[in-house]
Amino acid sequence: MAFASPISPSCSLHNLSSNPFSKHNKILILNKIQPFSLSHRHPFFRVDCGSRWQGKDSLNYSLSSSVTSADILLDEAVEKTQFPKGDTWSIHKFGGTCVGTSERIRNVADIIVKDESERKLVVVSAMSKVTDMMYDLIDRAQSRDDSYVTALDAVLEKHKLTALDLLEGDDLANFLSRLHQDINNLKAMLRAISIAGHATESFSDFVVGHGELWSAQLLSAVVRKNGLDCTCMDTREVLVVNPTSSNQVDPDYMESGRRLEKWYSHNPCNTIVATGFIASTPQNIPTTLKRDGSDFSAAIMGALFRARQVTIWTDVDGVYSADPRKVSEAVILKKLSYQEAWEMSYFGANVLHPRTIIPVMVYDIPIVIRNIFNLSARGTMICRPAGCENENGQRMESPVKGFATIDNLALVNVEGTGMAGVPGTASDIFGAVRDAGANVIMISQASSEHSVCFAVPEKEVNAVAAALESRFRQALDAGRLSQIAVIPNCSILAAVGQKMASTPGVSATLFNALAKANINVRAIAQGCSEYNITVVIKREDCIRALQAVHSRFYLSRTTIAMGIIGPGLIGGTLLDQLRDQAAVLKEKFNIDLRVLGITGSRTMFLSNTGIDLSIWRDLLREKGEKADMQKFVQRVHGNHSIPNTVLVDCTADSYVASYYHDWLRQGLHVITPNKKANSGPLEQYLKLRALQRQSYTHYFYEATVGAGLPIVSTLQGLLETGDKILRIEGIFSGTLSYIFNNFVGTRAFSEAVKEAKEAGYTEPDPRDDLSGTDVARKVIILARESGLKLELSDIPVQSLVPEPLKASGSAEEFLLQLPQFDEDMAERRQEAEAAGEVLRYVGVVDVVNQKGTVELRRYKKEHPFAQLSGSDNIIAFTTQRYEKQPLIVRGPGAGAEVTAGGVFSDILRLASYLGAPS
Repeated sequence: MAFASPISPSCSLHNLSSNPFSKHNKILILNKIQPFSLSHRHPFFRVDCGSRWQGKDSLNYSLSSSVTSADILLDEAVEKTQFPKGDTWSIHKFGGTCVGTSERIRNVADIIVKDESERKLVVVSAMSKVTDMMYDLIDRAQSRDDSYVTALDAVLEKHKLTALDLLEGDDLANFLSRLHQDINNLKAMLRAISIAGHATESFSDFVVGHGELWSAQLLSAVVRKNGLDCTCMDTREVLVVNPTSSNQVDPDYMESGRRLEKWYSHNPCNTIVATGFIASTPQNIPTTLKRDGSDFSAAIMGALFRARQVTIWTDVDGVYSADPRKVSEAVILKKLSYQEAWEMSYFGANVLHPRTIIPVMVYDIPIVIRNIFNLSARGTMICRPAGCENENGQRMESPVKGFATIDNLALVNVEGTGMAGVPGTASDIFGAVRDAGANVIMISQASSEHSVCFAVPEKEVNAVAAALESRFRQALDAGRLSQIAVIPNCSILAAVGQKMASTPGVSATLFNALAKANINVRAIAQGCSEYNITVVIKREDCIRALQAVHSRFYLSRTTIAMGIIGPGLIGGTLLDQLRDQAAVLKEKFNIDLRVLGITGSRTMFLSNTGIDLSIWRDLLREKGEKADMQKFVQRVHGNHSIPNTVLVDCTADSYVASYYHDWLRQGLHVITPNKKANSGPLEQYLKLRALQRQSYTHYFYEATVGAGLPIVSTLQGLLETGDKILRIEGIFSGTLSYIFNNFVGTRAFSEAVKEAKEAGYTEPDPRDDLSGTDVARKVIILARESGLKLELSDIPVQSLVPEPLKASGSAEEFLLQLPQFDEDMAERRQEAEAAGEVLRYVGVVDVVNQKGTVELRRYKKEHPFAQLSGSDNIIAFTTQRYEKQPLIVRGPGAGAEVTAGGVFSDILRLASYLGAPS
């Protein structure tokens, strides 16, 4: 059964001859013979959309008619119309979203009318969802599902209602007449498909192309209604493409150029609305440019017209540096080179059709991506690199322009010693993949030729594996190939930038960022052009990896997810400091610290986006839930949109410290003033430090020794630069420093202790300070940093708590009974003063003799340790370099503000390590 295609899917004919053998009637006869060829039209048939149909020289008919000499002369005169190629033309392409409703079609018409270009061609897609509806019609008909009839009625109703809202008078009547004619023809065709149970590609292309025809008719009519002369182009009359075996088409630019000149000679107009997506084969059979082909249509037209610019209107502000759904800080790139846009579109950036760039690149025609819903946005311009340099709109020039990802992939690894040096192995591998009908996304091969791996869509990997095992069965059995392995659940991350080719260290920066985010790279590929670096990673790591590399190349803030454990005095002070400094860190230092969780021993509060630190106490008290450390860590670390996570332990709890090893192993960074981990059992400490050195996770603990003083970092700096530590001696307790600085004259020791507690310098129970255990922990930390393998029990500690009071009741009872023992301490003070000395409670690390001590010592009044005031700490480093005059670090060593400040400093140090500007 043969069905005539519509006489004019975009136009209706007038003034037809009543002669049954007129040219029009010959068209109908020919259409019955060649149902899917574009019909021959007489050059003078007038059309409603303001265009004329051209003759098709490629068609031969068996019928003839008389043509007057006047017709021939007039035809030749029209064909001599000069086609004005060049910069006077601008090309606009409007996607389906842009023309999705009648109101949006009006907006598009308004943009066209206001465009001041001398000449303009507008390529238009089908209305939003219509192409999907048309494909659905074919699927239903092929399945012999009679519901295609009601589905087609829905298509009719959608366009009918749109036309009733937009048009009136003759324009409305003509459009509805054509629409009903098209629907009737489609209904007959779909019935034929339903009977056959199958639709050829030609049938499918013919059906789905109607969406573009209808939207072009509507838009051209509205433009004319707005007072601008406009003609309508059915691009099947002009664009000629050759279908390929890869579900793509190759434009025939020479033939298309000839047809365009001929078409324009019959339809000279400065404003043309053309159908996107559809074209014809050299045999004049309707076809399409395949899915998302309207961008391609616009680019081809830009090349044919030698246009000044091609503007692609869509629903986004331009090309982003990364998918904004995955990277909230992604930025609009003001300019891209053709090569960069090409790479990004291939790797999943969905703004452009991957082949759109090719036609315009030949003639240096810029492409501009703009948002029809945000006309104030300048969009992204794609052009030659020379025109793009130094104008990318970034605060810093980055060699990487953007990042793209492809998900749902599998990695196939073909491995074996028998592959090395054997010609044709790669050909056999990829021949088998081709036979399986799979698309290879990325290829990587070791230079030893021992293995080849490649990525394919996950849905195709089983067929690929089966094809490879079949092709290489003999090699596998003989042992020449050791395995054909499939690694599922993969994603590809690509870094794209033309300046990568001339910038050393880009790869190092990329892989360093991935390593610091604890991302394992499974495969790597980079072409010699160096325009992109491609890595294969686990699918669950994709968003975190994208965030990490995006942040590292200064395209967004260095974002760190934070969990605060212990919102007591130090933790609470830290949260307040974070609150006060957050805006400055974002604006001046490009650092975004997001507290996603706060937990105490009983209650915790969690947030997916970040806790409002101005009301954190209220949130924890009123909306907190029962504390659960496992859930807390999972929620803080489980936000895959933030690549880096740090847990800040502000407790003094050995139970919390016991988690550090597991947290570091999971890729979480740890920062703490808690001394329990580093002063606990030596074996656990050594395991913790070994793990830290082996991984890219960071463990910072500056505040464990000197609160806000740089004691640990100073020691590490001396060791890293090759100095040898001989002795570390210091007043490590701000509390005991305060007590002995005020234990002068006739003052009682108990009075000094009571004053220190009232000033907030002591622990709730002052015995925790006077016992010397806290100083001993600091000594053991510094001893271990210096290379000594000592246990806490190896450190002799002189306690200042009188023996009878060690086991007494509460802190209050202790303070009441302490004056009974003032005489002993007063005698020590008097002896020291008589010798011109002062009492100081110190810790000593004797590296030479490999021991440590904590005790009350006497120092001459001119000694630096005797010059302290308030709660200052002082630490003297005696080393090979500083042997005659020790290196001294001095400053406040007690109080929540300085301790929280030390922790905050470690957090910023971590941010710097993770890529924040330093």
